[in-house]
This record gives sequence, structure tokens and C-alpha cells, in this order.
Amino acid sequence: MRRAILILALLTATLWSAPSLAQSRAQLGPLCTTDTTPADQQIAACNKIIALKVFSGEKLATIYFWRAVGWNKKGNYNQVIADAGESIRLHPSTATYNLRGSAYYDKGEDDIAISDFNDALRMGPPSGIIFHNRGNAWRSKGEYAKAIADYDQAIKLGPPSAFSWQNRGTSKRALGDLDGALADINEAIRLDPELPQPLTSRAVIWRAKGDLDRAIADTTEAIRLAKAKAPVNIMTPPGSVLISAYTHRALAYEAKGDFDRAKMDYAAALDGKASDAGSKANQATAKVRLSLLSEVLPPPPRKPAESPRSRAESAAPPPPAGAASPPSAPAQAANATSRRVALVIGNGAYAHVRALPNPTNDARSIAKSLRDIGFVVTEGTDLNRTAMQATIRDFLREAARSQVAVVYYAGHGVQVDGRNYLAPIDIQFQAGSGMTEAMMDMDTIMAGLDDQVRTNILILDACRNNPMAPKLASAGPARDIEAGSGLAAPATLGAGATLGAGTLIAFATAPGQVALDGEGANSPFSAALTRHIGTPGLEVQQMLTRVRAEVVAATKGKQVPWSNSSLLGEVYLAEK
Repeated sequence: MRRAILILALLTATLWSAPSLAQSRAQLGPLCTTDTTPADQQIAACNKIIALKVFSGEKLATIYFWRAVGWNKKGNYNQVIADAGESIRLHPSTATYNLRGSAYYDKGEDDIAISDFNDALRMGPPSGIIFHNRGNAWRSKGEYAKAIADYDQAIKLGPPSAFSWQNRGTSKRALGDLDGALADINEAIRLDPELPQPLTSRAVIWRAKGDLDRAIADTTEAIRLAKAKAPVNIMTPPGSVLISAYTHRALAYEAKGDFDRAKMDYAAALDGKASDAGSKANQATAKVRLSLLSEVLPPPPRKPAESPRSRAESAAPPPPAGAASPPSAPAQAANATSRRVALVIGNGAYAHVRALPNPTNDARSIAKSLRDIGFVVTEGTDLNRTAMQATIRDFLREAARSQVAVVYYAGHGVQVDGRNYLAPIDIQFQAGSGMTEAMMDMDTIMAGLDDQVRTNILILDACRNNPMAPKLASAGPARDIEAGSGLAAPATLGAGATLGAGTLIAFATAPGQVALDGEGANSPFSAALTRHIGTPGLEVQQMLTRVRAEVVAATKGKQVPWSNSSLLGEVYLAEK
């Protein structure tokens, strides 16, 4: 899903016609300024020309532009940005702004990319290619209406591009218009039957419609085409086409229950070299899913010879403390087809840091509320590292076939080096002790849930402080362990693989603040959430607004819940 490059109009004959060093220039010029030159040769030729120090102004800007093209072929976007920036300093051009904007887009820096595309469009003349590229950045930001408007302009202005039809289709799919999306992507395939990317995009629609066999067929053909012919478009990030196709075919195989083929495809996706943000997100998903499928699970317990309601079953003791509660028997039967699943964990009985009285109560209340509105719930309380890891991995396996996934966590949580972690009850916070390895990484959970056909709601009633910072005294129980920079808010939601259904992350408190445990049986946040999460016909963001208002009132302004969302439409946890 990438862009055709807008090639700079070069006065090549003028550039290489000076009498001195004519032979050297005749050899180096075409190597530097031809888009079909292999990347390393192109960069080397441009380096030699720059070293001659015979050009300045517009001519030197042209050389920097072409060296940036060479770096782009290698997926080295930092170098693209550096060379394109020098070219713009020497002599701004529409092509160079477009090239630099495309590099920022591939790095996932959409706002800067849009700024560069705006500059390119202001310089003119109107270009369908630049409208297309800006549409990609809007789409990456989740601004699908703006993306569609730009793709409309790209299709109107031309040149005819299968990518514009395809990407407009993926934007329509993100807004829930599956039929409109299918029509656009079919047109992309008609325009260029040899292009693999539209087939992968259509496979996502088939999965959203539940047609896994068609999804597998389309991604299989996309893989065949990608292997048969390298991408003609030099703006396509190296390896991205195959990484995407293998990941999406693996997701289809996994949803179908063909785990052996899914594992092979996830492994193939990880073999590729990821240079752009989308490919890195796909590989993060593939890594987690492959790990889940490769784990050797203990065999299920043998059934007693007696009837299902045997004395052994009726007399079975409750799960021991620190163990996760699996879904009930009816829930287990529904797991194969359930479209709405939830993971609920409450950790309070910490052995080495301040214990919290309420997370287990919070988890039970939220789990009951979710079951009451039809979710299949995986629940765990006071989990040590081993039990917590197993519970999360069991849930991620179940989520492979879900349409909506909710994760709720109550307990201690921290940020380390910009990543968020959830703390099991046996955690020991000691500098240099491999602390992060003892906790659950939120990035891993999000990667495991990352799928264009799933809506993900993550709710964290946890601290937002760094455990390695100085201790703070607290007037009462709070879900902060130590003071610091707080949990890291995600910079973007919807980047990479989650360009479809969207994700919402809700925190019990604002950045840098303390989530209170409360004086009653539940935390202020979970008490308000329990009251509203099951309200029929209440859209999830409206529900969180009500929760926020109640928490602010209950804590007299000391705690303000906060959320970050890339949801693409209205989401109802309790049906209308």
C-alpha cells in the first residue's frame, strides 16, 4: 500500500555537459539519477558526484534528491529525510517534499508527513500522486473521511492507480462500509491483476465477513505474485508486501483452526526485513501469535467414568488463591464461536510492595458485569508471574476468533523506558534485577490483539508511576508504587496492522497522577465503571465520559480518568 514516486524533472544533459571531468560524469550521472539503478550503486555514484564539489544550488539539490531515492530503496528513512532536507534547503521542489513526506509516513510520523505533502501541494501543480500520499497519512491517523477525500482527488486527477482504489477501499472498510470497500478493491485488482497488495486488502474484508477460505485464497495468490516479481514501485518498503500477506494468511489459518499452517506463515512473516511502521507492527503480531501457537499446553484432565455431574465434579474444591478462573462450562462451549471476549485481572496481595485491598473486588465486579452482557470472560485474581502469564496467553488464544476484545486490569502498573508493564503479586522492584522481565508488557498484549477485524478496549485501573523513582509518602492506599513519569500514553493508535476496527485505551487517572484504591470495597474508577458498563445502548466513549464525571466527583477532583482512542465508529458493549 505504498506510493508511486513523483520524479523530479531533471535537466540531465545540462548537468553532465560541462567539459571538465566529462568521462567521469558520463559514467556516474546515469547511475545516480536513474530510478532503476540498484540502491547501493545509486548511493555510491551520488556520493562520488557530491565529492567532486563542482555543483551547487539546484543541480546539487538534484543529486541529494536522487541519493535520497537510493536510501529509500533500502528502507533507510532517516537518511532519506536527511538528504531530502538538504535538497529542500538548496532548492525546494514538489518532488522532494513528496519524497520526504513519504519517508516520514513510513516512519509512522504522520503529522510531519502531512505537513510536507501540504507544502508539495502548495507549490503545485495539483498532483494525484501527492493527494494519494497525503491520503495514506490521514488513513494512518484514523482520519478516514479526510483520507477518502484525498483518494477521490487522486482518482480524479490521475494517473490511474490501483493503489488509490485499494486504499480508498481500506478506508471505507475501516468505517464499516464493507461492500463499498470490496467494490473499490475489486477495481484495483481489475486495473492491475499482477499487484499483490489489493489481494491482501481484500482478504481482510473476507475475514471480516467470516469467509476464511476466500481470505486464504487471496493471500496465497498475493504471496505467489510477490515472490514472482519484486515490487516495481520503488516507494514500496522492502519486504513489506510479503510480511503483510503472510501475516494476514496466518490470521485466517489460525481463525480456521489450522494452527500448523498458521505457525509456518507467522514464521515466514518474521523472516522478512521490516523497515516501515506497518511491517514492524505486523511482525510484532506474528511474533506473539507464533509464540502462543508454539507453546506446549498440558493435556486436558481425564474425564471421570461417571456422568458429567459426577460426585467428583460436584465436590471439586474452588481454585486455589493465585489461580486464574477459566470460563464456565457454557462459556467454554461458546468459545469456538464467541465474538466478544474479555480478560479481567485484579492483583492486590503484593508480597514485596504495598498491598492493595480492592483490586480483587474490582476484578470480580467487572467480570460479572461483562458476563451479564454476553462476554466470555477469562478471570484471574492475585496472580503471580507464572499464573499471570498463563492467563494472558490463554486469553490471547481465545481472542484469535473474536470481533470485540476487552482487557481490564486492576493493580500495580508501571512505566519503564516508555513501555507500560503490569505487575504480578510476586514482583520485587530492585534496580538492575531484570525487573521488566518479571512483569507483563502491555505492548505484547496489544500486539497479540492487533488485527484489522477486531475492536480492542483496554482498561487499566493501575498506577501511572515509575518504580525506580524516589518513594512518595501517601495519605492512603493508592495504586502507585513510586513516583515518576507515569504510564506511557500510546503515541498512535491504529498504526500498522490495526487500521481497521480500532483500539481504545482507558486509564483510571490522567498522566502523571495517582489512581486511588478507594475507601470502600471498590476503587472509585471500578465502582463507576461497574455501574455504567452494562447500560444497554450506551456507546463506550459516552460510558467512559459518565465514569469520568463520577470519579472526579467522588475524589473531589483528585483523580481524572483519561483515554486515548482510535475507534472508527460507535461501539456498544451492551447492545442497544
